[in-house]
Amino acid sequence: MQAAKGLSVATLQNLPMFKQVPSAYLEQLVRVAAYRKVPRGTLVVRSGDATDSLYVLISGSMKVLNSDEEGREVILAILGPGEFFGEMGLIDGSPRSANVLAIEPCELLILARNDFKRCLADNFEVSLYLMRSLVQRLREADQKIESLALMDVFGRVAKLLLEFSTVQEDGQRVVARKLTKQDIAKMIGASREMVSRVMKDLEANGYIQTEGSRIILHAP
Repeated sequence: MQAAKGLSVATLQNLPMFKQVPSAYLEQLVRVAAYRKVPRGTLVVRSGDATDSLYVLISGSMKVLNSDEEGREVILAILGPGEFFGEMGLIDGSPRSANVLAIEPCELLILARNDFKRCLADNFEVSLYLMRSLVQRLREADQKIESLALMDVFGRVAKLLLEFSTVQEDGQRVVARKLTKQDIAKMIGASREMVSRVMKDLEANGYIQTEGSRIILHAP
């Protein structure tokens, strides 16, 4: 079988899930995995569909979301390069539990169910990485439930910005991933208008500074 165009052993080695996997096995994986480019706005996974593949994001970003009958949406997560989705249904046999939408052009590695299970069986490090990631997601879900129950909107916005920020080489803490006020509202369970007021207040008091799509956080 020919390797999927756009995939290579080097591509897989750059993904956290496969960093500890021997090159010889990665060569086999490249032959069975699929590679897909999707434009911005593509619905890659639809809630309720049968689960048949694991997706690993090579580049770009995606949001995991659900909506009700009235069209109101809640964003469960925003995924970046190296992160994955679709694993839960492959493990327990359930249908897709959420929609996954491309926020920008993305590259995806796709592993079919049988190849995914074989990969887990043959590579302890991949299984361990998957378990750690699932535990981390469970912890994040617990924290989100706690913040919804105990924090006001101001606290929820501040907490989300901290979670999405990284420390740069110059020591600044920056949210480099583009986050719209609408996305923030859908992640914390608030209105866009309320989020806008909180963001303006944070900026007016010197806690944050907006530069294009970046948000710089300043210590109080």
